[in-house]
Amino acid sequence: MPLETPTTAPPKTDLTALRIHRDGGTRNSSSGNGSGKAIALSAGIVAFLAILFLLGRSFLSSPETVETGIVAMVSPSQMNSVLTASGYVVASRKAAVGSKGTGRLVWLGVEEGSLVKKGEIIGRLEDADVEAALNEAQASLAAAQATLQSGKAGFANADSVFHRDGILYRSKLIASADFTSAKAAYEQAQALVNTDAANVELAERGVQAAQVQVEFTNIRAPFDGTVLTKDADVGDVMTPFGAAAGSKADIVSLADMTSLDAEVDVSESNIERVHVGQPCVISLDAVPEKQYRGVVHMIVPTAERSKATVLTKVDFLDKDARVLPEMSLKVMFLRDSAHVDSSGPELTVPAAAVLSKNGQKMVFLVAGDHVVETPVVLGNDIGNGIEVESGLKDGDKVVLSPATDLKTGTRVKETE
Repeated sequence: MPLETPTTAPPKTDLTALRIHRDGGTRNSSSGNGSGKAIALSAGIVAFLAILFLLGRSFLSSPETVETGIVAMVSPSQMNSVLTASGYVVASRKAAVGSKGTGRLVWLGVEEGSLVKKGEIIGRLEDADVEAALNEAQASLAAAQATLQSGKAGFANADSVFHRDGILYRSKLIASADFTSAKAAYEQAQALVNTDAANVELAERGVQAAQVQVEFTNIRAPFDGTVLTKDADVGDVMTPFGAAAGSKADIVSLADMTSLDAEVDVSESNIERVHVGQPCVISLDAVPEKQYRGVVHMIVPTAERSKATVLTKVDFLDKDARVLPEMSLKVMFLRDSAHVDSSGPELTVPAAAVLSKNGQKMVFLVAGDHVVETPVVLGNDIGNGIEVESGLKDGDKVVLSPATDLKTGTRVKETE
């Protein structure tokens, strides 16, 4: 409101001269400004109500029902899969290696991961007692062989006397009793030689038995393979069956890494989908980026009662050093006519979700309760999907067969 100031300024300002006039002139001078403000306020209210109306109609309008699909990682082989089962990598040629002898382990030459050859000594037991037994058997053999030589010499002498007395007896130069005595000595010497020869053979068998006991103290690899676990240490007492308290039966477990295959449990209700020779794709949980080609080798002709499954063995057609025993895996059983593709999974979008606008591939991405028109770069067709190179990520939802009037911001709900 206007303020009136005095015409002459005193040396000191008189505050009482300041006065607010409430006459008609003041009201007339401010009426123009008040009218402008009212118009602006009215226009603002109208705009606000218009925005509120549009937003309200948008939120209050019924959402459009759409069918959606998922952007997912899919391998080419999945399109030809008839069944998937879980299992483990198993070495079909595997052994727990121990000793048939009893004694304390004095040397162990391998550890986990060691490569061994068939017949290679991988451990030794103490052998002083069996070596002593072997030496004793060898000494007994030497004594038996000496006795045999003596018996042979006696037999040679008796044989000479017998043949000489025979000539003399037939010439009637000696008595019958002398010839009979020579014949008896000959037969006795022959019997002694036979006995000595048998004793030598027995002693040889004793040496062989002692050598076997000595060999039992050498623990050898039964085949070419890789040591999986070490089950004993130097100083442990080993027995053939580990029956004694504190004793052990095995020193290592060994597997032939060339005999690895996949063993999976197939439900009884699905076993008719599987047959010997069927192509497969094997995926290891430890190597998700790689898939291995396989083929059904055997369907074990019995079921597991507790799990209602049938054990199925699948051979690897290609594998690498990353495939290890007891790794978990999944096997996709494919149609017989399918081409086994071992390439890794690719990000794909359902083909029905893709549309073209001005030469650009687009999809409607579901974001909460509305859709967003999103450009994408696509690659090759994979089954009923198309490879996504950019624009989407695994797990995104997209509208299938979108309507022509669908646009960004449209509220949607999925079909039930």
